[in-house]
Amino acid sequence: MEDVTGRRLIVITGASSGIGLAAACHLSRRGDQVVLVGRDPARLRAAADEVRETSGERPEVFRADFAVLDDVRRLAERLRAAYDQIDVLANNAGAIALQPVTTVDGFELSIQANHLAPFLLTNLLVDRVRRTVVTASGAHRSGALDPDDLNAPLRRYRALTAYGTSKQANILFTAEAARRWPQLDSYCFHPGVVRTRFGNNSRLVALGMRLLPFRTPVKGAQTLVWLTNQERTRLNSGGYYFDCRPRRPWPKAADPQLAARLWAASAAAVGVPA
Repeated sequence: MEDVTGRRLIVITGASSGIGLAAACHLSRRGDQVVLVGRDPARLRAAADEVRETSGERPEVFRADFAVLDDVRRLAERLRAAYDQIDVLANNAGAIALQPVTTVDGFELSIQANHLAPFLLTNLLVDRVRRTVVTASGAHRSGALDPDDLNAPLRRYRALTAYGTSKQANILFTAEAARRWPQLDSYCFHPGVVRTRFGNNSRLVALGMRLLPFRTPVKGAQTLVWLTNQERTRLNSGGYYFDCRPRRPWPKAADPQLAARLWAASAAAVGVPA
């Protein structure tokens, strides 16, 4: 049951398709004001049209490529100029790189797009945001995070390890954010294995997305929507959720000392105070 009432402002990154778009449609139909953030202008416009068809209201859209940290900084500036308060920041944007890719900022693509970019965005907006929901993944069990070397996956690249490392970072960031920012409700979740555009640059992944019994984006977005709607007294800030229930992540994603080290390394990497 949805417990939070009233019209809220909800910013959703990675909202051009998949889980982000499904969540935007649901929340807009419920009566919330949604703001879509995505990388591709044409797909952003199409997503905004779909939300309008669903709810009758066209959402605001903001373009940003999380593989470029200056895009994230500009996004934060534009959001700050537009909104005095953001009720929910859904850090949903993500990427998986099937081959090793180094961004213009010098980081492995997965760790930047999935962790460093939302870490930076949240830091730049923390005084405006009341709640953040991070799309993590059960793939964190494949992570091998080393805060002293965020580019370690590039040396012997395995796509699943790099992706899992970034998702391990998502869970650690959520828990550390709850410790450092008690005024900000921070949650993360595993959406399940969802049939989306994710990984479609691989023919094998794209074929699997079409043929295997993966979840629909609507099902994958269910816990994201649920986390935006629950009263904070019913949730554990810093917690990891799956299918609308708290779950215990693997120990490698539940180590407070590792989380603190990751925070310090991430702050240095993106240029914000630790």
